[in-house]
Amino acid sequence: MTTIEKPTANRIIDLRSDTVTLPTPGMRQAMANAEVGDDVFGDDPTVQRLEARTAEILGKEAAVFVPSGTMANQLAVRTHTEPGDEILVEANAHIFYYEGGAPAALSGVISRCLTGDRGVFTGGDIEAVLRPADPHFAPTKLVCVENTHNRGGGSIWPIDRIADVAAVARQHGLRLHLDGARLWNASVATGIAEREYAVYFDTVNVCFSKGLGAPVGSALAGSRELIQRARRFRKQFGGGMRQAGIIAAGALYALEHHRARLAEDHANARSLAQGLAELRGVEIQVASVETNIVRFRVSSVPVPLLVQRLNELGVRVLATGPDTIRAVTNLNILDADIAVVVERFRQLLERATT
Repeated sequence: MTTIEKPTANRIIDLRSDTVTLPTPGMRQAMANAEVGDDVFGDDPTVQRLEARTAEILGKEAAVFVPSGTMANQLAVRTHTEPGDEILVEANAHIFYYEGGAPAALSGVISRCLTGDRGVFTGGDIEAVLRPADPHFAPTKLVCVENTHNRGGGSIWPIDRIADVAAVARQHGLRLHLDGARLWNASVATGIAEREYAVYFDTVNVCFSKGLGAPVGSALAGSRELIQRARRFRKQFGGGMRQAGIIAAGALYALEHHRARLAEDHANARSLAQGLAELRGVEIQVASVETNIVRFRVSSVPVPLLVQRLNELGVRVLATGPDTIRAVTNLNILDADIAVVVERFRQLLERATT
């Protein structure tokens, strides 16, 4: 591959994830002015407001603020299970794929994987793996759904499919957890309120530090009883925070100001997918881009080298395999950046094949 002269502009276009978002000036001001207390003692008023507002949006009784979505998911697993139980997850779900074996390490449960279509499975898939009550088998206790689905390319669960899965789970006495780290994206894309998704689940994890742009934090929402139990496990897992109102203020600002603008990220993702689809050597299903995640294959150039060269040109994307790339549009990406990214890809791919 031939090196292309780097543009004089110093702007970095970072599409590795929506976790790379930076606080806006308004968010920084809210954090600087935050009223704080000791959250472990229940004394931080800003954390209390964030938890109450999150629970209200999701239609739940209570919520608990935690440092990360992984912690929120693992609190849910531990809250719903006991060691030796089994949980049902999709094979590419974040809980199973990207959380360091935490269900086994922290809760002592085994994960049974279902095969989904871009992360989406059916009630029939649950029926197919359930076993009779027998001392030989780990009792199944929990079904986990991820919406939107990260490795599914930001795919959205149809709400009728969620209803189907929930009905089967309830029929068999199973609890349901929603990994809704990007539930905000699903809601904006479909026009379906977050609480309409959340009503099917006992617990819901939502993230403030991805598309919403807050620097830190997620929340787990559910009934008062379940969240009180989750607080105990948050303590065990080391997730208690003291003057957390400083970061909670950023999350609260994001919740109130940045949800609707996720539509801009979705539009940018579609534009990026359409531009990439016109390039020789790129394989992409444009119709599969439903929210802010763009996943595609590059057949003509080794992806690690391509990613390295793009980085040298001020464009950051994530290699997810020897021939696959993920790009995630986010709060810090401008409309004009998309054309720049496509042009950088075009230049590098053309020079690699000449």
